[in-house]
Amino acid sequence: MAVPAFAQTGAASADDATTRSADAGTALTAETVNDAELDAGDAAMLRAQVLLDRAHFSPGEIDARGGTNTTRAIAAYQRFRGLETSGELDTGTWDALTGEGVQALVAHTLTAEDVAGPFEPVPDDMMAQAKQQALGFENVVEALGERFHASPALLRRLNPGSDFKAGTRIVVPNVAEATPLAEPARVVVSKSDSVVRLVDAAGKTYAQFPASTGTERDPLPIGEWKIEGVATDPTFHYNPDLFWDADAAHSKATLPPGPNNPVGTVWIDLSKPHYGIHGTPEPQNIGKTQSHGCIRMTNWSARRVAEVVKPGTTAVLEE
Repeated sequence: MAVPAFAQTGAASADDATTRSADAGTALTAETVNDAELDAGDAAMLRAQVLLDRAHFSPGEIDARGGTNTTRAIAAYQRFRGLETSGELDTGTWDALTGEGVQALVAHTLTAEDVAGPFEPVPDDMMAQAKQQALGFENVVEALGERFHASPALLRRLNPGSDFKAGTRIVVPNVAEATPLAEPARVVVSKSDSVVRLVDAAGKTYAQFPASTGTERDPLPIGEWKIEGVATDPTFHYNPDLFWDADAAHSKATLPPGPNNPVGTVWIDLSKPHYGIHGTPEPQNIGKTQSHGCIRMTNWSARRVAEVVKPGTTAVLEE
């Protein structure tokens, strides 16, 4: 299927940088995080983010810092578990998350395949991107960040001094899902909450992911639509005529696939022409910056949604 043009716009707000201060000098180890109690600062935040991710209530890019995406994930998890909905990590929520004693951080030995690449810089200019053979990862830490749903800065913080070469043993978030993700009765995109929700036939939200959902100039098309299909590793059909802020010197172009493609690694096509739910080359900005109308998610979240929807699934785009 054809994938229309799309781009991200706007800057992250100061509030989204962190609603919880993080001391870059604080050591985060498997022991301190896996044994963290509620009052353990960054270690507790990291433990909670990983466990929320495993439970399908994604905080977005795991970073040990928190922010609005994490607050929304906590609130959704609280509603799902029948807890008081505050968006805060209170004792009841902490006990529900950590009760099974699952390790939030685990060891991983890098393989030759993990570090194989190829890794190449991705140009900013669309015309230059169209000349690339692929829009892959720029470095191994970026690739590992996507695999483990983590910010590259967090991976470096967890593994100080690591060369991230084959044979190296590193510490990573344990993002293996706790339970399989079920097929939804409908997908709900909330403009006000900046999230995508999976809802069952009884109307209960059992999974939630951060999303960027448009601007005043390129608004989210509110209404009920259908999912038409899914394209994995899509090319990107860039048409500058569709962008009010496009470079006047640009022409139509096809950008190659890859995780740094403007629509990431998956496109979920909607019955509204030119609109879809898709991935991103900038996971750190999801839920914090705006989009040109489409619904943008982290690549890993978009892939999970793509795996459980099917043609004909209802997609409700709401205020």
